[in-house]
Amino acid sequence: MGSIDAEVLGSEKKSNPGKATILALGKAFPHQLVMQEYLVDGYFKTTKCDDPELKQKLTRLCKTTTVKTRYVVMSEEILKKYPELAIEGGSTVTQRLDICNDAVTEMAVEASRACIKNWGRSISEITHLVYVSSSEARLPGGDLYLAKGLGLSPDTHRVLLYFVGCSGGVAGLRVAKDIAENNPGSRVLLATSETTIIGFKPPSVDRPYDLVGVALFGDGAGAMIIGSDPDPVCEKPLFELHTAIQNFLPDTEKTIDGRLTEQGINFKLARELPQIIEDNVENFCKKLIGKAGLAHKNYNQMFWAVHPGGPAILNRMEKRLNLSPEKLSPSRRALMDYGNASSNSIVYVLEYMLEESKKVRNMNEEENEWGLILAFGPGVTFEGIIARNLDV
Repeated sequence: MGSIDAEVLGSEKKSNPGKATILALGKAFPHQLVMQEYLVDGYFKTTKCDDPELKQKLTRLCKTTTVKTRYVVMSEEILKKYPELAIEGGSTVTQRLDICNDAVTEMAVEASRACIKNWGRSISEITHLVYVSSSEARLPGGDLYLAKGLGLSPDTHRVLLYFVGCSGGVAGLRVAKDIAENNPGSRVLLATSETTIIGFKPPSVDRPYDLVGVALFGDGAGAMIIGSDPDPVCEKPLFELHTAIQNFLPDTEKTIDGRLTEQGINFKLARELPQIIEDNVENFCKKLIGKAGLAHKNYNQMFWAVHPGGPAILNRMEKRLNLSPEKLSPSRRALMDYGNASSNSIVYVLEYMLEESKKVRNMNEEENEWGLILAFGPGVTFEGIIARNLDV
């Protein structure tokens, strides 16, 4: 396999004029830290379920997910106030949304403030807001409550992406990139926030797939500042966003199926999802790399910031693309530390990517300047961005 065409894309460690860059990252989590080794007993005790077969199945799932720790909004205090959340079949969507709407706003505000602090400029310089969540439903949307919580100017232009699922973080990044590049001088705050309370249910033999979510998903928030032509005096770009594309796979809309019901969100993840991603990921990457103008491809000479949907997806990607084991290390670390945090996960992956990049430089080893940011969500939808690591 070949190498990257530096003449087409530029090779200096500075951003190209007019191209969007990620200028800062931030994250936030709820206070409840769940250790995976204690999850099974706690979950069955909380829901007053004593089905040994379901408990054994969840125990197996907790081991195979590779998750070690997660943060969750759910707490003993919430269940004392709303005991009906742990009872099968009750109409609880109103209670769930009351909890979720407040929780996602609180986490989004905290993550955004952390991001703005890392950015180092005034909040008054934010011109646009892109807000992503699959954990709330209200009118006006969470974008307005986030803008209010941060004290953003009423002139801030807002975009709301609801129920985009695991591809939401990269979808939001694609939208923020378009805004930044088409509005010179703009600074876009992208915020994502998710909680699993919207789908929390007691175990049931009629919904065995619910146990996958119990074993895999976590809560939290993420934030990024995106803008083009960074000010060299007060801004330090982390990544340049070169080319972004989106693609859905026809007739796969039932593969990741979510319905808002009186009992909250009901999710169904088809068993064939990892296989579908494996079968289509290489063609998607070829399309993305081709559109970016790369003359050649060498997957192992690029970095890979991939949404950690689960170990099966990462394993199949690694095998199909013949990636070296270290290429997906940031994704695996994010999965281990935070679980699959839906739209937030890509922020956590990029943070680990920067951390590992610094280690490579400190060891005087060659690092990968160019890479891909990828996520997969309902549709089945593929989101991808060709990016440059500008962190020096």
